[in-house]
Amino acid sequence: MITLLLHLLRLLRFLLAGHRELALENLALRHQVAVYKRIVTRPRLRRIDRFFWVGLARVWAGWRRPLFIVTPDTVLRWQRRRFREHWTKVSGRPTRGRPPVNAEIKVLIMRMAAANPLWGAPRIHGELLKLGLDVAERTVSRLLPKRRSPPSQTWRTFLANHVRDLVSIDFFTVPTARLRVLFVLVVLHHHRRRVVHFNVTEHPTAAWTTQQLVDAFPDDSAPPYLLRDRDSVYGQAFRRRVKSMGIREVLTAPHSPWQNPFAERLIGSIRRECLDHVLVLSERHLRRALTGYFAYYHRSRTHLALQKDTPDERPIERPELRTVVQIPEVGGLHHRYVRRAA
Repeated sequence: MITLLLHLLRLLRFLLAGHRELALENLALRHQVAVYKRIVTRPRLRRIDRFFWVGLARVWAGWRRPLFIVTPDTVLRWQRRRFREHWTKVSGRPTRGRPPVNAEIKVLIMRMAAANPLWGAPRIHGELLKLGLDVAERTVSRLLPKRRSPPSQTWRTFLANHVRDLVSIDFFTVPTARLRVLFVLVVLHHHRRRVVHFNVTEHPTAAWTTQQLVDAFPDDSAPPYLLRDRDSVYGQAFRRRVKSMGIREVLTAPHSPWQNPFAERLIGSIRRECLDHVLVLSERHLRRALTGYFAYYHRSRTHLALQKDTPDERPIERPELRTVVQIPEVGGLHHRYVRRAA
């Protein structure tokens, strides 16, 4: 009621001046705005509404008097923000010049630099050109990570470069049904994970171990390097024989089986996939069981390190032969699956 009386007092001069219709319309509009303001405390304004009040403030000196929805400070804030946005757009970075580098190309350059630590910007730039990517060499140099130390190959690369020349040997024990302990010697060629020789004995000696190494590498087939632990069974006779064969020994640290990982992994596979499921009766029985397992190991068992292939490079069966046949291996502990013509 008080608000309505205030509006009547403000419009009194219009009524006395003869602008009756205009005064009454203004009064009705003001009353509706007052009711709306009581219902909605903070109405939502659009961009066009802000532009209207900013433009009105430029052409009308009394623009502050009829304001109900917003305050004069709000209109001034809109004007200042519009001024900033306008000049930010005008004085922004020009669109001309060198285009930005594609994100995929950046990732590819980083991958090349990480996988090839000996490569510099010219080499990587040449590879990108061969891939049909037109990037400046200066851009490649700028995107390369800063190296604090001289580039060096990774251990994985180093071992892969020497895997053809490495052979490891190791012993493991197997208890029998008569509570005897048998010793098994395995000679593993790291390339293709092939077991080149194995034998079983109850009393291993340096002479016996030396003879096994001679049997494993007859004539001139000896490898350049032999990886082994510091077991006392590798005595003076063994070391002299190895040296005469032109083999250089690489010894692991004491109590560090993880430094001979290929042989240790092989022994673990033998136990988990064969010996843990067999009751060994005698030395002859153990030799026969290991012979069957190594035949399966070389011809049928796939290896993750060989890209799911076998040491003997098992061929891929033709899908035209639809019939899949199951062949038992290692006494039925494992099976080989092949395709046969129907």
